[in-house]
Amino acid sequence: MEQHPQATFIVAAFKAQDTIERAIDSALAQTGVSIEVVVIDDCSPDDTVEIVNAYTDPRVRLIRLEKNRGPGGARNAGLAAARGDWIVILDSDDAVSPDRTARMIARATGAGAQIVVDNVDVIPLDGEPRRMFEDAQLSKLDTLTLPIFIGSNVLFQSEHNYGYMKPIFERRFLEEHALRFDESLPIGEDYLLLASALAKGGRCAVEPSAGYTYYIRSGSISRVLKLHQVDAMLAADAEFLKNHRLDAASMAAQERRHRSIEDARSFIILVDQIKARSLSGAVKTAWKNPAAIRHLRMPIAVRLRRLMAPFNAIRPFGTQPKTMNRTTPGNSPHKSKG
Repeated sequence: MEQHPQATFIVAAFKAQDTIERAIDSALAQTGVSIEVVVIDDCSPDDTVEIVNAYTDPRVRLIRLEKNRGPGGARNAGLAAARGDWIVILDSDDAVSPDRTARMIARATGAGAQIVVDNVDVIPLDGEPRRMFEDAQLSKLDTLTLPIFIGSNVLFQSEHNYGYMKPIFERRFLEEHALRFDESLPIGEDYLLLASALAKGGRCAVEPSAGYTYYIRSGSISRVLKLHQVDAMLAADAEFLKNHRLDAASMAAQERRHRSIEDARSFIILVDQIKARSLSGAVKTAWKNPAAIRHLRMPIAVRLRRLMAPFNAIRPFGTQPKTMNRTTPGNSPHKSKG
C-alpha cells in the first residue's frame, strides 16, 4: 500500500455490524485520490471486528481499543494512526459518493483552505430522502466563518445546522495546532473540533453539492439528549471560551448558543418533572426559565400530552408551536457513535 495516501478515512465503530460494510465500501470506492481507511473499533460486543477483518484490501486498517473511549476517543486514535494529507471523518453508518474526496480536496486547494465542508443527503428511517441544505444556500457561502458556524448551532432555531456537516481537515493544520476531539463529550465533539479549528484561524471552504449521505437510524445516541450530555456541552463551551479569543460577532453568536443550551437544560428538567408528576418542581423550573415551557409546545409534547394534562394551566397563553429539530433536547446536535 502507498505509504503516504492523500486522504485518511477515520471510521469510529461501535456495534456497527449492520452498517460498517457500507461505510468502508463507499470509502474504498473513491476515485481520483489515494486513500486509506482506518477503522477504530470501540470495544464492540457484536461482529464489527470480524466484518472489518474480512477485508483483504491493504488500504483498510483496523485498530481495536482496549477500553471504550467514546466517539471522540476513537477518532483521536484514528488521528494518531493517520498517514494521509487530509483527514476524512466518516460515521460507521453513513456513506460518501465516489468523487467526494477528490472534489473536496480540489475545492480546499483552490481556496487555500485547511478545511472544507459540503452538503449532505439525509436518508430518514421512513420517508423520502432529502437534501439537508439548499444548494443555492450553500453557494452563497464562499467560506464558513466562525460566527456563522456558531450561530447555526443555536438550539431550537432550525431543522438542521452546519454542525451536521462532516468536514475534511488538512492533517498538518490539526497537528500544528494540537487539535483533537474532546473525549469528555458524549456528543458534540465534532462541532467543537471544527469550531476550534476556525478559532485557530483555519479557512473553511464550502462545497455546495452533496457528497455525504447521512442515515438516520434507531438506536443512535444522538436521538435523545440527556441532562448529563447538556452539562458536558456547557462545560466544553466554557473551556472553548477559555482557550480562544473570539471577535465580537463570534462572541455574540456564542452567547446565543449558550442561552439556547441553558434553555435546553431547563426543558429536560421540566420534562423529567412532568413525567414524575412533580407540580412544584415543574412550576419552579418554569418560573426560572419560561423558555422551557414554550418548548413544550413542540412535537415532543404529543408524546407527553397525557402526563402534562394536570399542568396545562401553567402554559403561557398565545405561544405558537415550534418545529422540533435534531438539535433540541429530544435530539442531540450530532449523530455520534461510540
